[in-house]
This record gives sequence, C-alpha cells and structure tokens, in this order.
Amino acid sequence: MPPRSDDPRRDDRRGSSREGVGRGAGEPGGGISGARAYTPRGRTIREEHDRAPRGGGAEQRRTPRGTRSGDPFRPALQVLDGGRAGAARAARRDAAAAGRSGVVRTVQARMPGTPTHEPSAPRRRTAPRPQRRPDRPAGRRPSRKPPRPPKLADSRLRLRLGTVLTLALFVVIGIRLVVLQAVDAPAYAGGGVADRTRTVDLPAPRGAIYDRDGALLAHSVEARYVFADPTMIEDPAGTAKALSPLLGISVSKLSKLMEPRKLENGNPSRFEYLARGVEIGVAKQVQELELPGIGVHRDERREVPGDDLAANLIGFTSQDMVGLEGLEARYDDLLRGEDGKRVYEAGRRDLAAPIPGGYSETTPPKPGSSLQLTLDRDLQYMTQVILSRHMAQARNATGAAVVIDVATGDVLAQASDPTYNAAKPEASSPVAREDVASSFVVDPGSVHKAITFGAALQEGVITPDTTLPIENSIKKGDTWFSDTHPANGRRMSIAGMLAYSSNVGTIKVADKLGQERLIDYQRRFGLGQPTGEGMPGEASGRLLPADEWSESSYGSVPIGHSVDATPLQMAAAYAAIANDGTYIQPHLIKEVIGPDGERTPAEAPVTRPVLSPQNAQALRTLLEAVTTVDNATGLAAAVPGFRVAGKTGTGWRLVDGKKQPGEVSSFIGMAPAEKPRYVIAVFAYVPAGGGAAIAGPAFKEMMQFTLRHYKVPPSTTSKSPEFVVYPR
Repeated sequence: MPPRSDDPRRDDRRGSSREGVGRGAGEPGGGISGARAYTPRGRTIREEHDRAPRGGGAEQRRTPRGTRSGDPFRPALQVLDGGRAGAARAARRDAAAAGRSGVVRTVQARMPGTPTHEPSAPRRRTAPRPQRRPDRPAGRRPSRKPPRPPKLADSRLRLRLGTVLTLALFVVIGIRLVVLQAVDAPAYAGGGVADRTRTVDLPAPRGAIYDRDGALLAHSVEARYVFADPTMIEDPAGTAKALSPLLGISVSKLSKLMEPRKLENGNPSRFEYLARGVEIGVAKQVQELELPGIGVHRDERREVPGDDLAANLIGFTSQDMVGLEGLEARYDDLLRGEDGKRVYEAGRRDLAAPIPGGYSETTPPKPGSSLQLTLDRDLQYMTQVILSRHMAQARNATGAAVVIDVATGDVLAQASDPTYNAAKPEASSPVAREDVASSFVVDPGSVHKAITFGAALQEGVITPDTTLPIENSIKKGDTWFSDTHPANGRRMSIAGMLAYSSNVGTIKVADKLGQERLIDYQRRFGLGQPTGEGMPGEASGRLLPADEWSESSYGSVPIGHSVDATPLQMAAAYAAIANDGTYIQPHLIKEVIGPDGERTPAEAPVTRPVLSPQNAQALRTLLEAVTTVDNATGLAAAVPGFRVAGKTGTGWRLVDGKKQPGEVSSFIGMAPAEKPRYVIAVFAYVPAGGGAAIAGPAFKEMMQFTLRHYKVPPSTTSKSPEFVVYPR
C-alpha cells in the first residue's frame, strides 16, 4: 500500500530550498516546506531519497534523475497547461506514476487553519536547484543542468509581417485608384461621352439693318425650330403625317428627314432639322402632340417689315440665318455673330433628359452687330413706287434709280424694277433679285457727254462761251455720226450742243481734248472700276484702252458708246460735278452698331478732285440748258420752281460684251442747280424701245418728292440764264 501523501516520515525536498536539504521526514517542517517547488517556468522538481527502514536499517535513496519521468517535453506541456494549475495536474499524474513505481509524490501541505476554498498566496518562483545526494558532501552540487524548454514561435514577428503585407496591399490599391481617377480618368470617361452627350446649338441673334434714322429694314425675331431624333421615332410615317399640316412640309420630305443615318464617325445621327423659323404658336402645337423623337428649341427668323422695300439692296438669308443676297451676304460675318452651344449628358429613350450632376457645358452665343444704312426709308419707298409706275408702261423693261446726297456721297435711295419680296425670296426669280443700279452694265450714251465737256473745260480746250460750226454728220473711220437736231453747219454754243445733245459738236470738242486726256478724266470720274458702295457683285464696267481704239472709237467714245458703265457709276460722276468738282465715293453704310450698342462710323469714303469749282459751276450752268431751252431733250425732267441741271442719254445694254436688242434711256440731273443738294439718275432698258418717255418724267417726280421731303426752298432768288443755241 503506498504511503499517504501527508506521511511525516516522507522526505520531500525542494531544489530551491536550502533548508530542506538533508532534512528527514521526521524533522519539523519537513512535510510542508519540502513537499513541492516550482521553477520559474512552473516546473516541479523533487529529489526523492530512499527512506531508511524503521528501526535504524539502511537508508534507501533515489537520485534526482530517477524521480523524473521519461518525457522530455513535459516542461513545455506544463507551461501550456497553465502554470500552477498545470503543475498540479502534472503532480497528480506524477503521483499516479509514482504509485505504480513505488515512489510517492506529495503536494504542498496547507497551513493549518487555511480554508480549502481559498488559494494559497503565490510563492516566489526560483530557479530549480538539484538536490544533493546523501552520500555526497553537502557543498557539492550536481554538474548537469536541467534541459531548457524549446523556444516557441514569436507572435510579434508574425504580427509585423502581416502588418507590412496589409499596408503594402493598401498602398498598391491606393496607387491604382490614383492612376485610374487622376491619370486614366479622362480616357475612360471620354470613351462613353459620344453615347450619352447631346449637343444643342444656341443661335446667335443676327444683327438688324436700319435706315439712316433708325427705322427697321430687316431684323430677327424669336422663333422655334423643330427637330427629330431618328433613333427615338417609333412610327416615322405616322409622325410625318401628324407634323405635315403644322409645318407646311410634305409627308414624303419629312419621312426622308426622319430616316436613320450614320455620321462620319459611324454613330447614328441623333439630330435632324425638320423646320426652321417656326412661329412660337405653331411650335406649341407640335409640342402638344408629344411625338416620340420630336423636339422643339429656340430659333430665330428674319423679318423684313417692308417686304419689297429696298429688297434688292438688303437681300435675304437662308433658314440657317446665312446671308445669301445683297447686304445680308456682303456683311454676313458682321451680322451673324457667333453661335453658341450646350453640350450635356442625357439618358436614352424614356430617360432622355439631362443627367443631374452630369457633364454640362454651355457656350453662350455672341450676338451679331447691326448696320445703319444711309438709306432714307420714306424716300426709298417713294422712289420705288415712282419707278415701278413708270416702268409699267413697257413690257419686260428693267429700270434703276439712284438718289445721292451731293455733300456726303450718301446713297439716300437705290431702287430696282422688277423687285421682289425679301420676306419670301423663294417665290422670286434671280433676275428680280438683282440690284440693277450696281450690276446693270450699259453703254450710257449721251449722259457721258457731260464728262467730255467737263474734261475740255478743265483742260482749257473750251470755255462756256465757245462756239463751233456744227455739220449735220461727221465721219470717224467707217462710221458716220449724226445729230437729231441738224445745225446745218451753223455755229453752235456749248450750251446748245448739250441742249440738243449734238454728237457732232461733242466729237469735235473731244478731238481738241485728245484720246489720252479723255481716258484720264473718265477714270477720275470713277468709270472703269467698282465704286465700292457696299453691294456684293458690283460690276466694274470697262473703259476702252487707248491701244484698242479704232478710227470709229474717236467718234463713239466721246458720246458714251464703246464705254461700259453702271447707272451707279454715272450717278457718282454727276455728283462730282454737283459737288464743285470733287468726287466722293458713293456708299450705303453709315455706321456699325455693336452688340453692346457702341457705334462705329463707316470707313470714310474716297474723295478726289476732278474739276475746279469754277469749271464745275460753269458746267452745271451749261447743263441747265437741257431742261430750259426750247425743244431741248430734257424738258420732261424740269421741276417747277427749281433750277435743274442734267443730261439725257440713249444707249444700249451689254451682256458679256454683246449689244442687246432695244435701248437704254436715261436722265441724270441735279437740283437746285445753283447749289445742288441731290443727284438723281434714272435708267430704263426697254427691249422694244421708247425708254425716253420713262426716264425724264420719272426723274421729275422723284426730284420733286426729294426736295419737298427735305424741305429744300425753291429757286426764287435766281433764275436759269437765257441760253443762245446759235449765236450770231
């Protein structure tokens, strides 16, 4: 039977207690202090000595090695078992093993009076010390140390390694996010922009056109345009049928516009114009239909309040507000401004609306500048009315009238017949849209004689009192030139030559002047080159160069044949005579009005001296004979109460240098002759002839209204001189 664990005879020694070494079981305190000891790692070390037999027999002992179990990993397992508690379990296992082997292990005895449910106070752990054998000297210690426990893995190293790997992973992810959002973001975002962005044009308001007093001649008004998105239209045929009566466009045309098509980049077209310049009321009706794929947006429409008023000058625009004719075309860049646009992200089909917070960029439009013309609206209207009424006397006739302010060169009126409605240009023909005054090339005929006589006066070849014998005809080369008022060889005054429009007298004066000087004065008076008035496509006319003159040219050129000129050029030449011999470039533009209202005067017109004031005054006086001498050619142009100086002419029309059937009749005059204020030129091309009955009377009415309109007082202080045609 194994001994009891509290047997006082048991010798239990601890390696860490010096007092327990060699102390017998019967010694006081031997059973308590020597029962058990722990190493700093919680390991129990006991040295068991063989207990001597009772009665003084031989003492039996065991070496420390003999008390150990054969498991080398027991210390580590004791640690893992939980220190003292683990050691207690190990002690019980050792006690059981000792019972089997005859060795009794004891546990630390409790002090008397200590409650069993309270744990004993922790004991200081000391390093294990080997027990001395009884047969060895007391001071000798065992030479072999107990084995050290295996070193466990360091958890701090694993924690650090995991932290480093986690941080590295987050760094890689962060760098990739920065690259995606900062570097590659534009490429990824732009990849789908074409599919989800919409572009809406914002038309720039086109500048207006005003007359000299600020009255509107043409301007833009707010309207709407109707557009289609072919990708969203569900029933093209039904949609076209619903829109046709509202837009006034055929069903077939609308259906064709709504057909799907591809853009240059391969994407389907999402925008097609169906109608431009639609009235706001009509656009509202289109919106009320709620047709899929059909939309309405702000637009503008060009309006011409006067319809045909100055239509041949103003011109018109396309539905896209691009100038096509007249001043609208000539100054298109200035009038139209710069269109804006709005680009935004939108959904598709039922969600085809701007995406909140999505991409949106708006470029505001820049309005165009406006033009203020030199035209007088009222005078322009009456000039057109008078010209149209007189031109109605002939069939297929073409007429032009120009009114010029002598002192400034301002074109106050410029009318053409036929004309057209600029508000509905599609209903007119190209011929009706021409500005006759600046594009009609004619042989001016006898109105050119004023240039010949003016050059002769300036060069001193003749004086106002010069008289020459005038035959009924004169031959130049192979051509005979005759007069309509035969002089029968009598001496004729310069005034009489002008009054009766003598071809023979004019040719004789030109012979004295010479070819080179005549050509030079033609250029000074503005012939052979565009005036630069402002109209697009203005004809330059043509002067016959000296090296192209034939023998007959010495007879035809002085009287206005073999000379190509426009009605506007001839009107400007007479304005130079009226302006004391100074040529002023005729012009239509007075000011440019910017979008901000700032006014910029037009470029100053070109001016140059042609005649001296004395010679210009003398020529004006001689030209009065045309409207005052008996049987003179211009009596029909005389204006009661005013002195009028002018000249009649009969020429022909040229097309590509070829003479056309019929004749061109003209009258160019100025009033009051003593101090001219206005010059008016009237030209009428009548294929069947008889234009003389149109030009003179039309001039008379136009000049009467002009003088009355500007409140010019009659010529009561002076009268036209008495002219003698055939002095003795």
